[in-house]
Amino acid sequence: MTNTEKSSAASRVEMTELVLPNDTNLLGNLLGGRLMHWMDIAGGMSASRFSNQIVVTAAVDNLTFHRPIKLGELVNLRALVTWTGRTSMEIKVTVYAENTSSGEINLSNEAFFTFVALDASGKPVPVPRLQLKNDEDRQLFAAAEKRRQHRLHIKTHKNIP
Repeated sequence: MTNTEKSSAASRVEMTELVLPNDTNLLGNLLGGRLMHWMDIAGGMSASRFSNQIVVTAAVDNLTFHRPIKLGELVNLRALVTWTGRTSMEIKVTVYAENTSSGEINLSNEAFFTFVALDASGKPVPVPRLQLKNDEDRQLFAAAEKRRQHRLHIKTHKNIP
């Protein structure tokens, strides 16, 4: 069991992708699945950076699409740890669409990913505790606790193994 603590800053990841024709649907909008893939990568890098371990995706909560992202726009993904348990971490991934012609940047998507840290043999391993340095950290942590309880409630009542 690890007794270390880290701040969310130790997990911060910023990633940028360009929306190319192969990434779009017939309307010229970024495919939702492609965006989810990029979000999972950014979240996974954040979780690995925080835990110094291999991580796997365990859950995705509250994936929200605020606006479409168009062909030719830049996709800026920002990820950071908002909650830690014994072997799992919640990562908030926020996505901004940037129109390089106008310079306009808009919130496009956000989601909360849960990752589990694993050792080289695939067994869950403890992660550092998250330092809660300010009110925003405490609010994000409390909201993550509620999402976790909701996931556990659903799992229990659906009899999912």
